[in-house]
Amino acid sequence: MTSLTDFPLTTLEGTPLPAEALTGRVVLLVNVASLCGFTPQYRALEQLHRDYREAGLVVLGFPCNQFRRQEPGDARAIAEFCHRHFAISFPLLEKGEVKGPGAHPLYAWVSRARPGLLGQSIKWNFTKFLFDRRGQPVARYAPFTAPDRLRPRIEALLRTHEVE
Repeated sequence: MTSLTDFPLTTLEGTPLPAEALTGRVVLLVNVASLCGFTPQYRALEQLHRDYREAGLVVLGFPCNQFRRQEPGDARAIAEFCHRHFAISFPLLEKGEVKGPGAHPLYAWVSRARPGLLGQSIKWNFTKFLFDRRGQPVARYAPFTAPDRLRPRIEALLRTHEVE
């Protein structure tokens, strides 16, 4: 696997997310949780989605319950929470693992490609990976990095229209 679009992804509703939905787009992938101290970042992630989706940004939320069981709900509960509290309109993926032997293959790959300050493993909810239009990971951001701080990098990637 050499690109984001090489990995089969499934939405929270259980339907495949077609690779075409991500091809040629700038993607922000975030492992999310409903009961985390960083959960209010959903608001800023949604604003990024609304501000830049027409320019080619896709925000993808990946619910994960690996960190102090802060995403205990099933797909329906997660969707209801996100819509009721944050009016989330960006795609949420099927709940899964982001580290260890059960990690989703996308997370196993991107964690190796873009290790963090403390190594490859995802350390907490709301770790963010930014991908260019070719599906290559170009940056990794810690959970405490506010989504708004990514705007300059997102804007620079959106200005680049090259897709191989």
